Amino acid sequence: MPRATAKTPAAAHSRRPTARGRKRPSPPRHIEIRQSRLASTIGAVAKQARTRAGLTQADVAAALGTHPEVYGRMERGEVMPSVPTLMRMCLTLGCGPHELMGFAEVEPGQSVPGAHAVLPGLNDTPEKRRLLRRLARLDSPRIKTLARLVALLLPGR
Repeated sequence: MPRATAKTPAAAHSRRPTARGRKRPSPPRHIEIRQSRLASTIGAVAKQARTRAGLTQADVAAALGTHPEVYGRMERGEVMPSVPTLMRMCLTLGCGPHELMGFAEVEPGQSVPGAHAVLPGLNDTPEKRRLLRRLARLDSPRIKTLARLVALLLPGR
């Protein structure tokens, strides 16, 4: 007796090769080379843009919402940033993704439009930014006490 074939969608799919059995075609060699160097390229350009902007690694890490050690590993090319982190890096450092990924040269006075609106106060000195980070960790009564102390120290009040 001939065996009846099932005409269900599951039966139709069972004869197709699975995605697990297929091998992804490898990209051309020049793309493989660029891809293998991408993390170090992003890190080198990020460091160049950071120093050009006068920022510390801690400043950029705070703006990205990461730990300074993680950002340091990004700059050294040990860690690849995610796409949202890459976007925040562009806005913080004032350069575009095409520059961070090595498709364009970073020009000295270049910045992304609107980058200044993201992090106000980046022109402050590193000491001032460190002090502000420490102040952010204080509770309300200590901030009020410190504000009174600063008022006493300021001349003309």
